[in-house]
Amino acid sequence: MGPLKVCFFGSGDAFGSGGRLQSCVMVQTEESGLLIDCGATALSGMKRQGIDSSAVDTILISHLHGDHFCGLPFLIKEIQVAGARDRALIIAGPEDLEPRVEGLLKLLFPGSEDIRSGFWPDFLVLSVGEPRQIGDVRVAAYPAAHSPKAHPLSLRIDCRDTVIAYSGDTEWSDMVPEVSRDADLFICETYEYRHMTGNHLNYLTLLDHRHELDCRRIVLTHLGDTMIEKCGFLEFECAHDGMVIEV
Repeated sequence: MGPLKVCFFGSGDAFGSGGRLQSCVMVQTEESGLLIDCGATALSGMKRQGIDSSAVDTILISHLHGDHFCGLPFLIKEIQVAGARDRALIIAGPEDLEPRVEGLLKLLFPGSEDIRSGFWPDFLVLSVGEPRQIGDVRVAAYPAAHSPKAHPLSLRIDCRDTVIAYSGDTEWSDMVPEVSRDADLFICETYEYRHMTGNHLNYLTLLDHRHELDCRRIVLTHLGDTMIEKCGFLEFECAHDGMVIEV
């Protein structure tokens, strides 16, 4: 088996800072495709790289903020309109994800008699302390220090003995080193260079805790303006839209 290919379709924040797209990362093997988060601009980011919804088998959602899950209605609608998908799509995330997505589809595409007509994904709930096996991927959810009403999670994904950790949106907490321990890749949100707003990690705090992180590679994402202007001058790698790495 070859290495996993990790594609950053969206590396930006909720507000399009630097013209970047919203959170969406794809992990590809020879047989399957896994999306980690699916921000509102996900389909655009995927198609810029020649990838469409037919390549996606599983989607993991970290929390219920629009820049992390609001691409789902468009992706589902594309599958329904194309009518060519002959296999299931699994979407796993926090509680309330399925009714939120269904509600958004009704708001965004009024007039459909049955919003589930023709195709509907299989939704699974990710709960802290209850790892789930989804195909050949094992997913463990950890509590993230973010807006509580968004049911925030950090994720640890084990695919073919390769571990990818994903912070989701979070302030620093004891869970950050826990979720990323011994990971082959830690995808870590770093919205700001220094602390300015709550609910997010900033680079200087991450640097202060560098000694607590035991992982092989760190790539920063969810970058706001104060981070984008410093990319290339930092200790850690910064993702950019369209970036592809192997793990």
